[in-house]
Amino acid sequence: MELPLSHFPARRAAALAAAYICYRTGGPGLGLRLRDLRAARREDLDDVGHKYSLELVLEDILDRDTTVNCTAEVLYHLGNKNLAPAVQFTLEGDLKNTDEADNVFYNQIKSLEKELVAENIPDSHGTISPGLEPIHLLGWVASGYVIWQNSTENTHFHLAQIKGVKQVKRNDEYLEFDYMILLHEMVSQDIIPWQLTVLWHPQHGVQVTGDSQQPTHQPE
Repeated sequence: MELPLSHFPARRAAALAAAYICYRTGGPGLGLRLRDLRAARREDLDDVGHKYSLELVLEDILDRDTTVNCTAEVLYHLGNKNLAPAVQFTLEGDLKNTDEADNVFYNQIKSLEKELVAENIPDSHGTISPGLEPIHLLGWVASGYVIWQNSTENTHFHLAQIKGVKQVKRNDEYLEFDYMILLHEMVSQDIIPWQLTVLWHPQHGVQVTGDSQQPTHQPE
């Protein structure tokens, strides 16, 4: 069934697909987000779930003039709330090569005398200092994992802010960071704190090795 591009469930599926693709392809030198939904279809699969077939345009967070087209399928499983949606995608074109930037960032972090600590990215004015942009992108990419794992047909998550990040000392070649992020659930308008443990290496990409939703403190 063809869906109008203003169809809210289709747009939620597109945002989920973009988050998943970002997690699979991004890093401290590349973050992707949804720019446009070009086409959407839905199939209701008996006893299985709802499958959305999508045509998307993704943009580079650091360079909005750089875009890539892709097709994606998102399957929301019926009944099982603990089963993450199944996502498949095909990129039509190449993403920018970030090897040089990745290696520069990797060597910078490895050469620090003390483990990196930062908070409030972006700050209250929406500003991200250039030195923290790779840390922001890494958090953005890692948030794609949480969005994928916790999305349903009725949710629309978006990374609002990195509240804090601490580098964790390791004795191997990986970099490890402990992130506290705020996710904005745009249907309910809830702001949800989430803790993430993120590993990264230039040759091995981003891995989220632990995550947990944190208690939400209601404003007094």
